[in-house]
Amino acid sequence: MDEVSIRVERSDVLGIVGDSGSGKSTLAKIMLGLLLPTQGEVLLDGRSISDMAGRQIAERVGFIFQDPYSSLNPRQTVGKFVACPLYLRGEGASVKRQERARKIPDIVGLPLRFLEAYPSQMSGGQRQRVAIARALISRPKLLICDEPTSALDVSVQPQVLNLLLELREEFNLTYVMISHSVIQHMTTRVAVMYLGRIVEMNASERVFEDPRHPYTQLLLNSTLTVAPGAGVPVLRVDTAAREAMHEHPSYIAQ
Repeated sequence: MDEVSIRVERSDVLGIVGDSGSGKSTLAKIMLGLLLPTQGEVLLDGRSISDMAGRQIAERVGFIFQDPYSSLNPRQTVGKFVACPLYLRGEGASVKRQERARKIPDIVGLPLRFLEAYPSQMSGGQRQRVAIARALISRPKLLICDEPTSALDVSVQPQVLNLLLELREEFNLTYVMISHSVIQHMTTRVAVMYLGRIVEMNASERVFEDPRHPYTQLLLNSTLTVAPGAGVPVLRVDTAAREAMHEHPSYIAQ
């Protein structure tokens, strides 16, 4: 990545979008402290995460993986999986951890009986709700969501997104949403990545109404539409367009 600089304000929902290989997941790993930047630093509540232990970061930042099928341990019940962060932090006795875990299913819209279930007994949407529950049990202030609905059926995706919006209001959460396409109704701001750079960052409505960078315009034009006869859009970047994108300055709204 090249000179990437973003600021996530409290209660913000920042969408990071771009095609595969643009650097979205790498940026997320750096934000989580899983990768170290070659230059610069990552600040969390004004403190560099390089000076923080992994446990301290995990207490403040939660992560939701894109694939609920591979992110859950198939040999653990949901109750043990959800309570695992508390165990790793040594927080409370086993009984207290389980009591706290019993309060989580209702928050994410799951029946209490699912605490005794295994991931193989659940649907994709239910598994993703379990993943969200695990991310919330440590009471983080920031949730980084890496394509949280890409592995789910289209009919289930709105349910998970609406759940995330409800949780944001209830717990005053801050989100970083990573996606291939812009999630318009989820985000307050959008950062567009192309070849390891942020080429445009602005309020969400401004990105949709008045995209400034050529790559942002191409990305929006490639979005599926329900308009009759519109067909399936294809994101094509020819040599001329690629040169124009390189020559066009990044647009970062202040």
